Amino acid sequence: MLQTPASFTPLFAPRPDPAALSFLFHGGRLLVREHDLALPDAVVLERLDVDRTRLQPLGLYGERYCETGWFDSEPALPPGYALRSLRSLFADMDEGLLGLAARAAQVAEWARTHRFCGACGSGTILAAGERCYKCVQCGHMAYPRISPAMMVLIRKGDSVLLAMHLASPTKRFVPLAGFLEAGESVEEAIHREVFEEVGLRVQNLRYFASQSWPFPHSLMLAFTADYLDGEIRLDTNEIAEARWFGPDDEWPERVRHISVSSVLVDAHRPPGR
Repeated sequence: MLQTPASFTPLFAPRPDPAALSFLFHGGRLLVREHDLALPDAVVLERLDVDRTRLQPLGLYGERYCETGWFDSEPALPPGYALRSLRSLFADMDEGLLGLAARAAQVAEWARTHRFCGACGSGTILAAGERCYKCVQCGHMAYPRISPAMMVLIRKGDSVLLAMHLASPTKRFVPLAGFLEAGESVEEAIHREVFEEVGLRVQNLRYFASQSWPFPHSLMLAFTADYLDGEIRLDTNEIAEARWFGPDDEWPERVRHISVSSVLVDAHRPPGR
C-alpha cells in the first residue's frame, strides 16, 4: 500500500547535501531517469539551473537526505530524463521511493502555493521547527493542506456494496468515498455521503485503516458499516453504478494494493473471488 517507509524521519530545516534524493515536480509529474526511474543527481540539477533556495527539506530516508521542489514552467530536460505522473509509476518504482514521492509531491505543492500570504498577500518565510509558512507582514501561518475523505464498505448479510464513481480515473467498482465538510466528523460524513450517493442508511461503523493519498492532498479514512435500510438510489452526478456483490457474483478483478480501497475490498472478498 502506498505509504511512507518506516525508515523515514521528517525534517523541517534544510541541509546541504550533494547526494540528496531530490524529488522535483512540474504539473504533478515527477522528474526521473527514464531507464531506471532514478531521481536526478546534483549534476542534472545544476544543468537544469534548479534554485536550491526553493528546495524544501523533506526528511531522512535511512541516512539519505531528501528534498523536494518544483519547476514553474516545464523544463528542457536532458537526454534520458522525463516527467512522469505518480500513477504511471505505481507498477514500476521502488515501493519505498514511491511512498516518499507521494509525500514529496504534497510538500512541493504546498510550498509552491504558499509563497505569498493568503490573508494579506505579503511574502512568506519558513517558520522554524515545523512545516509551516509564516507571513512576514501579518504573521498568518499556513501548514500543508490535508483534505480528509471518508471511505466505507457497506455490508448486507454476505454481500457488500461497491460503486463506480463518475470521477474515478480507474473506472472500477470500489467502496463509497467522499470528502468531509467543514465542522463534520468522519462518522457524520459517512452517514451523509452514503445517503446522498446511494440513498441508504447504515449503522455499526467500524474503523478499518487510513492512508495519505497524494491526488492532490487527501487523507483517506476507511470504515466498514452495516446496512440499515433503504433501496439503492443513485446520485447520477457522482455515481455511475452501484450494486451488491455476494459470494455468487463475479467480483471486480484484484489489483495491486496501492490504495487502501483495494485492501478494504480484498479483506471482504469471498474465497475464490
